[in-house]
Amino acid sequence: MNRRRFLERLLSPLVMAWSTFHFGLRPARAAVPHNGSQPSYGMGIDVAKCIGCARCMEACKIENDVPREPYFFRTWVERYVLRKDGEVVVDTIGTGGGQHDDATERDVLRSFFVPKLCNQCAHPPCVQVCPVGATFKTPDGVVLVDAERCIGCGYCIQACPYGARYLHPETKTADKCTFCYHRISRGLLPACVEVCPTQARVFGDLRSPASPLTRLTRMNKIHVLKPHLNTEPKVLYSNLDGEVR
Repeated sequence: MNRRRFLERLLSPLVMAWSTFHFGLRPARAAVPHNGSQPSYGMGIDVAKCIGCARCMEACKIENDVPREPYFFRTWVERYVLRKDGEVVVDTIGTGGGQHDDATERDVLRSFFVPKLCNQCAHPPCVQVCPVGATFKTPDGVVLVDAERCIGCGYCIQACPYGARYLHPETKTADKCTFCYHRISRGLLPACVEVCPTQARVFGDLRSPASPLTRLTRMNKIHVLKPHLNTEPKVLYSNLDGEVR
């Protein structure tokens, strides 16, 4: 080993340590401690903190090469407007979808934003209906799609009660949120969680008492979408309004 190579190896850890201390330069981590048991990954969303900035949607599209057409997405954010006349208007931000709302400020009782994505169900209907086993659940509880086995029949898209799947226009296979499995398997956070400016999204191991997600469930009243379906979603909401569907 020459002198230059020796100095590089010697100094690199010191430079990285100094940068981390001085500038806070470190990759965001999932902060999921492993205690020897298989993790069970989930996501928590505090509706009261979501400001509808759509950064999560943009980060997801970039990270996962989601088609740029507005109606293809792995995660999306819905705006709920509750009017004084009792009408509820729902719109998906950034797509032009949903209902048109021409209410004035005086007509509105309140409004809020609700991020949505694949609920990573413990009992996923999509897995049950896939005729070729392309949709499957990993040991750590994440529902994935094997694009090489998927035949694009669309059964899983129809079976998903949360509207969280779509047929990719280029690959002609089913696509959806994976919790950024390629990231969390390396100890990193999902892209949508990492970019959220208000920390409305948290990610963690439901089996770990030190997980940010466990702390959210311990300190808040938790709701899930469509609980009557008994799919046992692992996307958990706090401060969720009863009008959300």
